[in-house]
Amino acid sequence: MRIVNDNELSLPASVVSIGAFDGLHKGHQTLIKQAVRRADELEVPSVVYTFDPPPRAYFQNQRVLTSIEEKLALIEKLNVDYTIVANFDQHYASKPPADFITELSQLNTREIWVGSDFHFGKGKQGNIELLSNYFTVNIHPFITCEQGEKISSTRIRELLQNNDWLEVYQLLGRNNLKTIDI
Repeated sequence: MRIVNDNELSLPASVVSIGAFDGLHKGHQTLIKQAVRRADELEVPSVVYTFDPPPRAYFQNQRVLTSIEEKLALIEKLNVDYTIVANFDQHYASKPPADFITELSQLNTREIWVGSDFHFGKGKQGNIELLSNYFTVNIHPFITCEQGEKISSTRIRELLQNNDWLEVYQLLGRNNLKTIDI
């Protein structure tokens, strides 16, 4: 897997999955695996576009579940060809949606895969509808656990506060929390 910064990659074709992917839980893994499968079917490179720190950590000072190093190691295990890591800071957060669309255009995306709550650009002005005006966008449904509850990074943070480690392990799909501050 090749790791690059935002605006450093240009490809003749690609399939891109986009998200903060904090914790890289089972829902994130399923979305990325689907994008990788489609890239393989289309015989083009797969790309994960993610952020460091995650936007919610930047704006809301939320606990980061996975360090960028661990996130990249986990993404690599999903057989992704490229990962773009955008440095999420004040400059990045102030960019208009058009800048993000321009950057994605450099990847010549055949398909984009996102979660149903995806927004982008300054003040979350960009949404799936806007992105769909430029690209083929696939919305991956939320993944639920055995109890039927939505798997999310927010839910994992709540479970951590309640010391519900078994449930955290199950939602993450792995039994190692080495980078989560306890």
